[in-house]
Amino acid sequence: MTSRGARRRRTTRAQALGRSLDVYYRDMDRTARMDRLHARLVAPGALVFDIGAHVGDRTGSFLRRGARVVALEPQPSIFRALRLIHGRHARAVLLPQAAGAAAGEVELLVNSRNPTVSTAAPDFVTAAAGATGWEGQDWDGRVRVPVTTLDALIARHGEPDFVKIDVEGHEAAVLHGLSRPLPALSFEVTTIQRDVAHRCIDRLSALGRYEYNLSLGEAHELRPAWLDAEEMRAALDSLPNAANSGDVYARAL
Repeated sequence: MTSRGARRRRTTRAQALGRSLDVYYRDMDRTARMDRLHARLVAPGALVFDIGAHVGDRTGSFLRRGARVVALEPQPSIFRALRLIHGRHARAVLLPQAAGAAAGEVELLVNSRNPTVSTAAPDFVTAAAGATGWEGQDWDGRVRVPVTTLDALIARHGEPDFVKIDVEGHEAAVLHGLSRPLPALSFEVTTIQRDVAHRCIDRLSALGRYEYNLSLGEAHELRPAWLDAEEMRAALDSLPNAANSGDVYARAL
């Protein structure tokens, strides 16, 4: 017999998934902004890696651009939704994995009520504790998930034209699984963990020469001027805490 606690957990997961689908699919203005931005970054026929695909809104945007997409999502319940949405698309490869610095396994800290901030980075959970805007977040679950690397994905699928990385504080670890410069990529930044963004810039600078741009929140709009590494570091450090999160874009010079 199914326990009451198990039924509650299933209900919580279903409600959380519903909120994610509502946030990432119902706002048509957001979708239009996202598609316009990706039109600047991804050409038809390009190969894109979507690392931390969640429910696949950006995967869908890349597919609408005519790209081939390799999408990774390690949360089992979220991956099932991703597979239902994009699993039959001929240009989509969906993998129930995380990415990191080395292949193997990692413990994923699951936020059942807000799975979009589930993370493989314990420091992310520590940074969120007590931070303004992060009140009430509870990473109440643990699950072991398989880990691959960007290098391994490249060996199997080819070199991507663009990589999107959104893994809640685990971004620098993902980039440490890459040993060559790539044409373009993005990684999430949060104001509770600016040090992770700095480490991402450090890693990219070690691989090659890049210039950078920034899009805050869900604006999906780049700033007029691209910046060098030091200018981007300064821009990130000057953000008010209320900015909360955004994406740093990098393109090879």
